[in-house]
Amino acid sequence: MGWLTNFFSPKGDNFIGYLIQQAAVGERGLEALVAYMKDPQPELAEQVNRLEKDADEVRRVLIDDLNQTFVTPFDREDIFALSGAIDDLVDYAKTTVREMVAFDVKPNEHLLRMAELLLHAGREMHLAMQRLEKNPNVANEHARRAKDVENNMEAAYRDALAALFSGPATPDSIVCMLKKREIYRHMSNAADRADAAANLIHNIVVKIT
Repeated sequence: MGWLTNFFSPKGDNFIGYLIQQAAVGERGLEALVAYMKDPQPELAEQVNRLEKDADEVRRVLIDDLNQTFVTPFDREDIFALSGAIDDLVDYAKTTVREMVAFDVKPNEHLLRMAELLLHAGREMHLAMQRLEKNPNVANEHARRAKDVENNMEAAYRDALAALFSGPATPDSIVCMLKKREIYRHMSNAADRADAAANLIHNIVVKIT
């Protein structure tokens, strides 16, 4: 976690700085998830897990400062909720990999597509955080793009299920179907958290402009 040292340079009241840092770590975690879907090596699974822990550490510091700070750049409830929604994305990346390992589910083109969509959402969230303070309307646009991921994810989820249930049903294939369906649903739920984060940004922009 040595590389995180620079992340704790903002002053206690610079919560936008913490949110930017949290989104940056989250984006890296989603990049690792995409890499795992392309090449499911244990080192990549560990990288996802490590980055999720790093993101949690940024959030812990944010919450600690939030509890000790009276004046915040926008509503403290919004800061807390937005931090949680951003954190959820990389949390889902970690649990997705853990479930795939536990269920012995190998990546396929559907899981790769879903991971790429989540990475797109993570990148847009990172950009939104970077623009929130000085260019809130630009941040709003990035949030809208992150929000669009939910619709694209629903289409990818339906395609994955259609392919999953198109083959013959045998006892072994049914077990495999149930495992993959659980992973697909998990990825779809992750996109819901990107949508929630985008909605929070929209609300924040309305309040500060």
